[in-house]
Amino acid sequence: MESEDRQTRKSNLRLLFEALVVGLVAGIVVGSFRWLIGQTLAMWQKGYQAAHANPALLWLLAGGVLASVIVAGFLVKQQPHAGGSGIPEVELQLQGKLQLAWWPVFWRKFIGGVLSIGSGLFLGREGPSIQLGSTVGQGVAQGFKASKSDSRVLLATGAASGLSAAFGAPLGGAMFIVEEVFHNFSPRVWLNALAGAIMANFVVSNIFGQTPVLAIDYKHSFPILQYWQLLLLGAFLGLIGRFYQWGLLNFSHVYQKIPVLPRWLHGIIPALILVPVMYYFPGYVGGGNNLILSLNQIHAVNVLVLIFLLRISFSIVSYDSGLPGGIFLPILTMGALLGAVYGQFMVDLGLLDQKLVVNLIIFSMAGLFSAIVRSPFTAIMLIAEMVGSLLHLMPLAVVSVVAYVVNELLGGVPIYESLAGRMQTKEDNDYVGEADQLTVSIYEGSQLADHQVKDIAWPDRTLVRVIHRGQKDIIPDGNTKLLAGDLLVLEIDENQRGLVYDKIASLQEAKE
Repeated sequence: MESEDRQTRKSNLRLLFEALVVGLVAGIVVGSFRWLIGQTLAMWQKGYQAAHANPALLWLLAGGVLASVIVAGFLVKQQPHAGGSGIPEVELQLQGKLQLAWWPVFWRKFIGGVLSIGSGLFLGREGPSIQLGSTVGQGVAQGFKASKSDSRVLLATGAASGLSAAFGAPLGGAMFIVEEVFHNFSPRVWLNALAGAIMANFVVSNIFGQTPVLAIDYKHSFPILQYWQLLLLGAFLGLIGRFYQWGLLNFSHVYQKIPVLPRWLHGIIPALILVPVMYYFPGYVGGGNNLILSLNQIHAVNVLVLIFLLRISFSIVSYDSGLPGGIFLPILTMGALLGAVYGQFMVDLGLLDQKLVVNLIIFSMAGLFSAIVRSPFTAIMLIAEMVGSLLHLMPLAVVSVVAYVVNELLGGVPIYESLAGRMQTKEDNDYVGEADQLTVSIYEGSQLADHQVKDIAWPDRTLVRVIHRGQKDIIPDGNTKLLAGDLLVLEIDENQRGLVYDKIASLQEAKE
């Protein structure tokens, strides 16, 4: 027994070391990716500024943008899973429904992301950063000849490290992976994901400094007597979030009806829209970092509404074109705009102090993210890290939960899960493959809880190997009773992983 414990500790330490390597490499890769996007966007903005003095230059800039999106589109044509944000792909890989070679995706995502995001399209760097990190995790796992189980942990670690490096948010990065992507709070997952995320953040801190990505200056706590405003704001964000989900999932049909352009050239459409937007409103393009930081200086509600309409429509057009780029940062930007709109409107009505509008800008970023992505814990933690302050945790939580609940009541669904569901994936369930493992947490209210192992309709070729209960490991038999909070290690057929994942998820649904 002691020998087994020693072997387990040795294995866990080895995995932790590999996770740190993943974080180190992901930090270098995503830090470089982030720096190149910033430099590329600055170059384009200088070019458009120069075009005001020399209008003929605008034609050259338009040609350059078109060339950029055509090259990015061609890379996606070669490897379709290098397009979009990449988060749905990571989810499917961890569920066992999608297998990708890491290198072909890695280099195409890197180059295509710099070209499309750096051009000024309303796309975020965080989704591609998560996928780049996951490919790094795959590569490191392959280099260390890790087991299938460890390889998935390293893939998840890479994804967390990628988000951490993109936003300087290690806690938010780790939480996003376990809450939204991996859907598993196994210690092996969150500990290694957090270790990799911290390492990645250390790397990018040496490149970009330690100033938070959204270092918004505010010093006033939101008054408790004004919390009724947070309920209204949360409901407002939940409603708008539902509209954005609908638009993002349905506008792709418009692209499909364009007869003259193949799918890989759809990026030409947002590129053509971008040219006049970039020429007249260079400060409103890109993911939106700088726009968020300047919102507290715009006090006209009609101007804020127009900027929001531009952002939400162009975000949908940009993402559904299929170019490499995410919606993570655009969602935060739209949330900040909605907070500014609501806050300024209340100021004009005399119901809010002007100095508190900046608070609502911060709360609304978390609220809209919570509504659209359906990850309230990540929203709270991520915004706290990005802003660099814990002053707003309670109101952040209120707005996030209200927005989440309202979106739920309106029939909203997690956006990344929905995008993953639209992908055609292969599940080979007709033949027996090698043994694999799936770790499952039993939730309170789950149909698995308070039942004996023999009473559960387990999927075919599924064996409950170990039950982790607190500090104890239980080798179960048919009479062992499962409890809420248990962590099950299932032995499954590697070719049945996706099917088993879905069946276990259905068993986790609340009892009637």
